Amino acid sequence: MRGTDQTGRVRLRLTARGAVAMLLVLTLLGQIFSPGPVFVVGCVAAALLVQPRDLLPLVVTPPLVFFATAAFVEFFRSLRAASMLQALGLGLFTSLSSAAPWLFAGSAIVLAIAWWRGLPQNVRELRQDLATRAEVPRPRQGEEPAFDPEPEGYFEPRVYGEARD
Repeated sequence: MRGTDQTGRVRLRLTARGAVAMLLVLTLLGQIFSPGPVFVVGCVAAALLVQPRDLLPLVVTPPLVFFATAAFVEFFRSLRAASMLQALGLGLFTSLSSAAPWLFAGSAIVLAIAWWRGLPQNVRELRQDLATRAEVPRPRQGEEPAFDPEPEGYFEPRVYGEARD
């Protein structure tokens, strides 16, 4: 989505889906060259380009995007191995543990930029929306119940025959 600011410059704003897709593509390309720094650059770009109303969905996705791309790349790398499951597990462990500082840095940067761009307002709006949806309607007064009550003794066991001495 494009818009213009006060100076007449065109500015690009992505939806949450667009920002996550951009982060996914950049991170996937980064898995080939240098996973950590490219992921952080993608996180910064996504946080700066997303529309302010879509900050909340964007903030929670970077770890999932990084894991998905790492799993995708390691799956294809493990296809050549003698033991695919062992190679996949070891490859995932290695790639995720070696890139953990970058993953934490990218997630923290997205959170900081989103906070600066208005994330608290998004959280307030979500809470208000959930509070209005959670209001339970009161029962109607003065009307008959919508169901028939159970007959008495319905759940009581029946006793057949007489008790023995």
